[in-house]
Amino acid sequence: MAGRAAVPEVIWARPERTGRGPKPAYTRADIATAAVRIADARGLDAVSMRHVAAELGCGTMSLYNYVPRKEDLHELMVDAVSGEHELWEPSGDWRGDMLRAGRQTRALMHRHPWLPRLMSPVYGFSPNALRYLEHCLACLDPLDLSYGMKMQLVGMVNGVVTMYVSTELAGAERTRSLPWSEEEENAVRIAYLGGQVASGAYPRMAAAFAEDPGPIDMEAVFESALVRVLDAFAPRP
Repeated sequence: MAGRAAVPEVIWARPERTGRGPKPAYTRADIATAAVRIADARGLDAVSMRHVAAELGCGTMSLYNYVPRKEDLHELMVDAVSGEHELWEPSGDWRGDMLRAGRQTRALMHRHPWLPRLMSPVYGFSPNALRYLEHCLACLDPLDLSYGMKMQLVGMVNGVVTMYVSTELAGAERTRSLPWSEEEENAVRIAYLGGQVASGAYPRMAAAFAEDPGPIDMEAVFESALVRVLDAFAPRP
């Protein structure tokens, strides 16, 4: 907002309302819900103070009384969807619980395709995000590691999921823009790649394809990536 002092602040440290004046017409939850609704329907770039204000039926400038910056709006959005995480009773199997957490986060990102763009440590300490992090640490209680290492493990799982889903979403977005089907394009590309590999110029690639000609099981690749991260933190025999 023009003219506002450049002072760092945390939206969660600000009261939703002061003790004076009339009761606010909207809550942060109302604002976050409206912003998420816009992002889900039209993409993150469509989220602006003006569009959110229109969704709520209020003036754009009045929205700044609730949310000082667009970055704060993004933080409210991330917290809102973080509340969709299921928090279950830890099973005692830390690996199984973290695999479940990774799968759940992947599903969450597919429900809200804009979310990977906002995955940042800055937005990772909102109320719902903190509850989820505490839950993950509880799932890791059986693992004999320092909390610092456990935090790294959670961060790496989230990083793998974010990277994987970002690739999935980018591929799906590209496919939607093509004038032909995904199957048609894949057939052409596989034929071209097969010819290149068969030329003898890429013997290691040829050996790799001879070992596993495909098709690639992307679900298995995702699971394998998570398992490898967990393997890196497992106690050594």
